[in-house]
Amino acid sequence: MGLLDTIQSPQDLKLLGEKQMRALAGEIRQEIISTVSKTGGHLAPSLGVVELTIALHHVFDSPKDKIIWDVGHQSYTHKLLTGRKDRFHTIRQYKGLSGFPAMQESEHDAFGTGHSSTSISAALGMAKARDLKGERHSVIAVIGDGALTGGLAFEGLNNAGHLKTDIIIILNDNGMSISKNVGAWSNYLHRMVTIPHYANVREKINRIKNLPLGKQAANLILGFEKTARALFSPGMLFRQLGFNYYGPINGHNIGSMVHALDNIKRLKGPILLHVRTKKGKGYRFAEKDKTRFHGISKFNVGNGNAIKCDGPISYTDAFSQMLLRLAERDKRIVAITAAMAPGTGLDRFARQFPSRFFDVGIAEQHAVTFAAGMAAQGFRPVVAIYSTFLQRAYDQIIHDVCLQNLPVVFAIDRAGLVGDDGATHHGSFDLAFLRTVPNLVIMAPKDENELGRMMKTALNHNGPVAIRYPRGCGEGRKVYEEPKPVKIGKAKVLRKGRKTAVICIGPCVTMALEAAEELDADCTIINARFAKPLDRKRILDAVKGAKKVLTIEENSLQGGFGSAILELLQENNIKIPVERIGIPDEFIEHGPQGILRKKIGLEKENIKRKLA
Repeated sequence: MGLLDTIQSPQDLKLLGEKQMRALAGEIRQEIISTVSKTGGHLAPSLGVVELTIALHHVFDSPKDKIIWDVGHQSYTHKLLTGRKDRFHTIRQYKGLSGFPAMQESEHDAFGTGHSSTSISAALGMAKARDLKGERHSVIAVIGDGALTGGLAFEGLNNAGHLKTDIIIILNDNGMSISKNVGAWSNYLHRMVTIPHYANVREKINRIKNLPLGKQAANLILGFEKTARALFSPGMLFRQLGFNYYGPINGHNIGSMVHALDNIKRLKGPILLHVRTKKGKGYRFAEKDKTRFHGISKFNVGNGNAIKCDGPISYTDAFSQMLLRLAERDKRIVAITAAMAPGTGLDRFARQFPSRFFDVGIAEQHAVTFAAGMAAQGFRPVVAIYSTFLQRAYDQIIHDVCLQNLPVVFAIDRAGLVGDDGATHHGSFDLAFLRTVPNLVIMAPKDENELGRMMKTALNHNGPVAIRYPRGCGEGRKVYEEPKPVKIGKAKVLRKGRKTAVICIGPCVTMALEAAEELDADCTIINARFAKPLDRKRILDAVKGAKKVLTIEENSLQGGFGSAILELLQENNIKIPVERIGIPDEFIEHGPQGILRKKIGLEKENIKRKLA
């Protein structure tokens, strides 16, 4: 039995000495590597905070003390130390542990996280709630340097410095978010911690003292040194915001971490502890390729190679290929990402057109308004963001892009059910929250070929366009070199019948066609292509002779594509039974996409039942 097997709760850690905690760190790393190789998950972030997590739980008393993990993809060690070791093999599996902190999963998960930059604001709210209730416990937010590029983090810091309440912020500085960190903040932070030690300066001062007039010169230099130390200290910014700053310290030295945390927990007011860690620590393949191992599918532990499934190219790859082709011919096309270049497929664009590629960091709001500024000056920006993260920039979409009718293309990746990352990452709402915005054209392709055509259409359109497409493999359709644009607002009838009018959008079209063919159903099937504007004539013509209507979408039923069809029928005073298949009014748990779709009825067999 190893040390890890003896840890049933954080209280058990308090019995361990430094040497035992170092041994425990090694066991935890092996457990995480072995498990994630089978389940996939966020490997490198979790490996980087093993010692930090052990030290936190050794010093503080969870769940009384509240520990909030920003983003949460580095919480695997936390889960192992808080009574979930026996279930750790189920992480990110259907009905298993979440890959992120989840309040409903454990009392030790003080706040649910999945999007970045939220921890400081949440922790500050908890700290003030504690004060108002007259309670006494610590509140700790653990945030990475990548998450500090998000504006919400700075809003929280600013307010925390103003309120002066007791709160501890741990800055986990590993130099990486998902893509390599970018921006002035990242440059400042890492430049400061690499400033040469002042020992050389002091040595020269001592030599000068022995020269004529050396003492006066030495004092002048010493005064300059003190000024420089204050100006170039990595904590200068945090001190100006009202924090007591400590660090940077080695986040992999458990003894130093325990000593530092034990000291700062006794202090009053806002505290910031700057900790330097190495992402992927302890697994050489993850240390070498931090980006790939940030979030990885199943892999071979021995060589680090991903275990790939054969199949058609992904929608992300199809988008990437077509964008490159179009950008070769149109120098106005620029690409923008919010720290997700590999995930969105823009890493290839970055290599081929580095001067036309912009990674703005984890700052979706800025990404959208930045794109609006470029569009206002004649460029054609393509902003590639996951559906779930685009939610963070809703005001900018409305106010900065659509109100001004600027030609920005939103490439909305991971639309629909994404699978193992669960509720925080499903792209369930984009059709609903975008459909209400004037001037915005909204498209969804049924396959990779249609995605290419829609890219061409979007970049030819003199206004804002959103194209949503799912995570995972396409339908095996070829992406043509010279795509023919799709006429805006035009649907396509794929099958004709009289009993049921089936109106679908996105890859749901393929499911509907297969269901109808297997059943030999008497139905019309329409590939709507557009959620806005709808092809009103074609849809109404199909409905007029039918006995019922069936809509299919991989989006929230509340306000989504099916709702648009209901509105169209009501406006035209057409009374006909309508059934809608889509994502119900609930947050969907994590699990394989196929299982989740079956659970909510978004599958071929359920379509067949509706058509029978």
